[in-house]
Amino acid sequence: MFARLGVYMRRYIFNARDIAAYIKYFSVPPHLEVSYMQYIFNLGERVLAKPLASDFERFKMEVYRELYSLWANGFENDKSDISDIAMPGQIPFVCDIECMSLESYMKLICLHLIYTRNLPYVNLNFAGLALTLHIRCSEEIYHDNIKRIFGSLNLVSFDRFGKPFDLAEGIPDELLRVALTEEFRQILAGNNVDFKESLRKEQTAWVEDLKKKSLEVFGKIPAVKKKAPARRKTEKDDSKDKARQDSKLQPKGAPVTVAKPMARDNGGRD
Repeated sequence: MFARLGVYMRRYIFNARDIAAYIKYFSVPPHLEVSYMQYIFNLGERVLAKPLASDFERFKMEVYRELYSLWANGFENDKSDISDIAMPGQIPFVCDIECMSLESYMKLICLHLIYTRNLPYVNLNFAGLALTLHIRCSEEIYHDNIKRIFGSLNLVSFDRFGKPFDLAEGIPDELLRVALTEEFRQILAGNNVDFKESLRKEQTAWVEDLKKKSLEVFGKIPAVKKKAPARRKTEKDDSKDKARQDSKLQPKGAPVTVAKPMARDNGGRD
């Protein structure tokens, strides 16, 4: 019993494979990958394993090594399978072996909440999530692992009305709001860097650099004014054209002259 309680209190620290899986699962553009690594590295040992938090170049090399490994296993974009995140034979840190994919998925959710600091929560239905993650275990084990992973990843749950929901009461078959604990959010708030704003500036600088290089190679391309495509004439248009031509032959307002019939010659009988 005490050993089980000790597991609940354990705090999970992310490693290089977790960061690599996030980059691939959320399709981070290649030119922004280093920025994502730098942000999580700057948070230091609060979220990152100690051996990786001392040297950024080493950390970056480890993340790229894991990225190549995930690519080799087919974990890429829309073909990504959560079960491919864990290496073959890997033992879960928090969950039971039957719920390994739950641990992998919830780590991605937690990282997403860390990276998107202004995102207050995500909606999850854990009853349906078991089918999506192909988890095959008893309901009791599954619910126990959900409560365990919440405690390890500094997550809290709310119902759909925003009221705190105690997972000890059971896992409902409805959407729950999953968010970072207030204490953990305060830790992140200590980092004054607005990650999304810095990404926006970096993206703008990257686009401007591409434009500059493009001009150096191709030169300035003159703008071509586009002409609207000619509209095909219809019978209505033809009738309008005919009426317009008739108006030119007969000026508007001109009196209409009606020809009188010629008088017949009756030989003076009148």
